[in-house]
Amino acid sequence: MIVCIAEKPSVARDIARVLGANTQHDGYMEGNGYQVTWTFGHLCTLKEPNDYTSSWKHWSLGSLPMIPPRFGIKLIDDKGIKKQFSVIESLMQKADRIINCGDAGQEGELIQRWVMQKAGAKCPVQRLWISSLTEDAIRDGFNALKDQSEYQSLYEAGLSRAIGDWLLGLNATRLYTLKYGQNRQILSVGRVQTPTLALIVNRQREIENFVPEQYWVLTTLYRDVVFSATKGKFEKEEDGREALKQIEGKPFTVTDVQKKNGTEAPPKLFDLTSLQVECNKKFSYSADMTLKIIQGLYEKKFTTYPRVDTQYLSEDIYPKCQNTLRGLRGYEDMVAPLLKKALPKSKKVFDNKKVTDHHAIIPTGVPTQGLTDAEKNVYDLIARRFISVFYPDCKFATTTILGAVDDIGFKATGKTILSPGWKALYVGVADATPDANDEIRKEEVEERVLPVFNVGESGDHKPDLAEKWTTPPKPYTEATLLRAMETAGKFVEDEDLRSALKENGIGRPSSRASIIEILFKRGYIVRKRKTLVATPTGCELIDLIHEELLKSCELTGIWEKKLREIEHHKYDAATFINELKGQIEEIVRQVLADNTNRRVTIQEKKKH
Repeated sequence: MIVCIAEKPSVARDIARVLGANTQHDGYMEGNGYQVTWTFGHLCTLKEPNDYTSSWKHWSLGSLPMIPPRFGIKLIDDKGIKKQFSVIESLMQKADRIINCGDAGQEGELIQRWVMQKAGAKCPVQRLWISSLTEDAIRDGFNALKDQSEYQSLYEAGLSRAIGDWLLGLNATRLYTLKYGQNRQILSVGRVQTPTLALIVNRQREIENFVPEQYWVLTTLYRDVVFSATKGKFEKEEDGREALKQIEGKPFTVTDVQKKNGTEAPPKLFDLTSLQVECNKKFSYSADMTLKIIQGLYEKKFTTYPRVDTQYLSEDIYPKCQNTLRGLRGYEDMVAPLLKKALPKSKKVFDNKKVTDHHAIIPTGVPTQGLTDAEKNVYDLIARRFISVFYPDCKFATTTILGAVDDIGFKATGKTILSPGWKALYVGVADATPDANDEIRKEEVEERVLPVFNVGESGDHKPDLAEKWTTPPKPYTEATLLRAMETAGKFVEDEDLRSALKENGIGRPSSRASIIEILFKRGYIVRKRKTLVATPTGCELIDLIHEELLKSCELTGIWEKKLREIEHHKYDAATFINELKGQIEEIVRQVLADNTNRRVTIQEKKKH
């Protein structure tokens, strides 16, 4: 008998239907030589400190660092989990072959491997690797099963991540709670959560400590067009007044008219982070809410696998795209022009070098039905983005008018859309059209048509000197925080540079939403409208931590890079764990040697 194990009952039902395993039993389905069972996400977890030695049960500084000689796993203490595991164990003990049908990613690999280990499975194991749950995708996947050994590095990366989080999280949390929390205030410290909190706290401090600076801007109104002085801002009012006095009463002369045509390519397809960013900006959905919605759309077979960090498709997807487009109900008018000829095949969309395990998030082409309003919003973003990549570039003309009064130069710029191309798909869509950098820039989207100017023309104008003040950095929203996590705290708009920095991002795309939620649950941050604000406890915790390793985005990003390299056979898992053990020992030594009397404020528990 062949035993297939999926990550959720709903996915198991889809697989069983395709395989012809239609007889329902308690905890599995059977038929056609297959038994299809399931987990509920994690059934197993790493052992807790007291599972290794009773001396680690009670929190004490003397027991730190806690470093087990060998890490072990155990079944999660839950009645439903224990019942389902006993079914899985019984099936696996008798199986001739097992097919791992877990989610096709690091976490999915770890979940199922731990269950197989705990169940004592001894038979050969194969891996099902699919990017959508449509019948065709499942059939194709079963026709291309691979030996489990080909995914060993994926498992090792997931295991290294789990062990790394255990080593740092448990040791550092006990260390800081006992040393600085007076053993009354839990101070949760984590490999990803603490650098993320540090980003928010540091931005908040920048805003609090910001001292606005005054400056002046010289403009003039000529033929109902505002021209700005090319020299930029004046830091002293008297310099601005002098320039204003210099041009008053003198004619404005057009010195140059420059016209330049340009194009703007469609924005890249969505990966998980860019989808979460867009949903937060457009609909104020939290990262966690967006992940739940897109996971649901995937399980309903409407979209492809969501937990991805690439915005490209592999070239083998290209032949399927016309059928996918034909299946998009409600988008027929947008799709019709694309079906009259072969679809364009751009390297900006199809690039095998930019795709590893999974491709970008796209619709499957299965017609949608029964969607909630939130699901419709998310699906519309994905469908419209997918259609847009096959549309022509947007063509525009930029006109720059240069002028002068006396010897002071002025400039005005206008933009005219010559051919909307892909932007036609976003006419009338709420907010604004996304640009190729995945940012909303309304001033670029809106046309500003200038009247016709001729070189040498001259006339009266109305000059003005405006007082301005520099503004502080903006507080983080979930959208901007996700971007900062993706690029290890570096703010970049350029999409290609951002892609390069993803190598050193903190957290995985699939885990960033849960990290932000943890910070809310711990009381370290709160929401104020759309912005994220660190609480006094969150700020104090970051102030307490002097060890850069615990709060530096760059250093945490280096860990993430090593974990990715383990996955791709470029780094050794044992080396990563040994390095981390050494770092934990050093952090414990530094904190225990701290003779200052630093303490965190104890949060009073609210009385109900």
